[in-house]
Amino acid sequence: MIGPLTDPSAHGGKAEDAFDVVVPSLPGFGFSEKPAERGWNAQRTARAWAVLMQLLGYKRYVAQGGDWGAFVTIAMAQQRPPGLVAIHLNFPLVVPDRIPEKLTANQQQALQILNRFRNEGSGYLEVQSTRPQTIGYALMDSPVGQAAWMYDIFNAGTGGRGNPEEALTRDQMLDEITLYWLTGTATSSARFYFEQRALIGRPNNAGRVDLPVGVSRFPNDLPAPRSWAGEMYPNLFYWNELDSGGHFASLEKPELFTQELRNCFRKVRQSDHPDVIPEEG
Repeated sequence: MIGPLTDPSAHGGKAEDAFDVVVPSLPGFGFSEKPAERGWNAQRTARAWAVLMQLLGYKRYVAQGGDWGAFVTIAMAQQRPPGLVAIHLNFPLVVPDRIPEKLTANQQQALQILNRFRNEGSGYLEVQSTRPQTIGYALMDSPVGQAAWMYDIFNAGTGGRGNPEEALTRDQMLDEITLYWLTGTATSSARFYFEQRALIGRPNNAGRVDLPVGVSRFPNDLPAPRSWAGEMYPNLFYWNELDSGGHFASLEKPELFTQELRNCFRKVRQSDHPDVIPEEG
């Protein structure tokens, strides 16, 4: 996505939609250092990203996140560092911690899917949140174990149909698996789960965001009813539900994802005042 975002005219887009793109990797992931002390959760990472953007000289910028990146991006919006004017999420965390007694059909379906995930699909989350060192030793010792662990996560994130190769190529998945293996980050990345749970426990959401928020909903991801999104994000200025794609949408559908960012943040470019963004439609 970096090429189309930074040079859209070379990829069928418009020059006025160009972005500078800053892509940091989470502490303990990929080529980032492995934290040597406790406390590197989403909130601390958000503060680090704000410092990074300041050091790079950006006076006005937006942030985007999915998966753990959504937690970090939401934390940035809650901290409201100077220069951050809006965020975009493809993993909106909008299920309320206190579930209302009366639910719409859409809300009821969302809860059923969420409960099924917690009961049947969250084993990796529970292990990494509670025993990151233990699973880290196992994964660091076996490339087959590392591959199987991540292949299963890819399967769940692309719809859980048993064959993630319907959505991703083997090379795409092997690139990701190899990145973890060669950098030896199975344990340090698992600790991010541990640190985040130690901070906030197991809430359904990451808290309210008053900064302008845009959302792209992909169908093969955990559900996020629009009716709840307005409560969590009162300044929700962009919402779009796509027909295809899942939890790893930027990897599965890069062209579609790129267009979503252009459409969402085009509204921010059109706003002269950083805290006033045109309503959707």
